[in-house]
Amino acid sequence: KWLQSLDLSYSVKNVRRDFANGFLVAEIFSRYFPHEIQMHSFDNGLGLPRKLGNWSLLEKFFQKKRVPISRILIDNVIHCKGEAAIPLLETIYTCLTSKKVYSVRPTNDDELIPPFARNTASFVIKENIRDSELATNLQDDDTTKHRTAALLQEHENTLRN
Repeated sequence: KWLQSLDLSYSVKNVRRDFANGFLVAEIFSRYFPHEIQMHSFDNGLGLPRKLGNWSLLEKFFQKKRVPISRILIDNVIHCKGEAAIPLLETIYTCLTSKKVYSVRPTNDDELIPPFARNTASFVIKENIRDSELATNLQDDDTTKHRTAALLQEHENTLRN
């Protein structure tokens, strides 16, 4: 309801994709800080350079205003990983309204999913390492190998439990 009450220029249809470029995040903050966030500085494009440019401007603002949004969370949102946009929105809501978000997400989904329906190793790698991330954060082969090995180890551990 809070998000809808802001009357953003674009409606949120796919949370994972719509927040990846930072444009809507900038628009949310521009509602609360109209003199400090200039919307003409942000581009609503889908390309990686536009996403990085928008988030770079937002990071400067976050540091200036001491908004507790980590670089890891921003990277996860840029690369459309899982549900990364949800903790981002929860942090933004808490920061701007001083109200706490009460989560209704289940605590442990793995117990409810039968073994034959659990994620495969290839799905885990695909969901956690995006093509855009390979172009920015994981340009070194050794780093990519270590990251993949860690994901596979984590996947094996979840299958054993």
